[in-house]
Amino acid sequence: MNRTSADRMEAACSLLAESERRYLLYLLAADRQANLEDLITQVAAWELDEPVDAIDKDARQRVYVTLVHNHLPRLADYDIIDYDLRSGDIVLAEGFDDIKPLLEQFKQTEEVPEIRKRPVL
Repeated sequence: MNRTSADRMEAACSLLAESERRYLLYLLAADRQANLEDLITQVAAWELDEPVDAIDKDARQRVYVTLVHNHLPRLADYDIIDYDLRSGDIVLAEGFDDIKPLLEQFKQTEEVPEIRKRPVL
């Protein structure tokens, strides 16, 4: 394996090591685009292992802040997503196809059955 391939594999594993990033990508994978506001509650529910209707404003705000200040920029830096913070629109970018097989492997090991049933297109 050449150094470039090894570097890309390390980066992919590092990106997918964070559960909030994986959860976001699971939700985006089906439609390839979404609005941040539409994803926050589900990401928080999976992260906190709570039903969606139990997620309060504080939990939503915490997830929003971590996504906006950490996870979205990092995914964009690796060309996994493109996003517009003003509109909240997120779309999968060309780099997603490179990590899709690894994301599928991660999905199969998630403890939340609902996640394992979601398609990764």
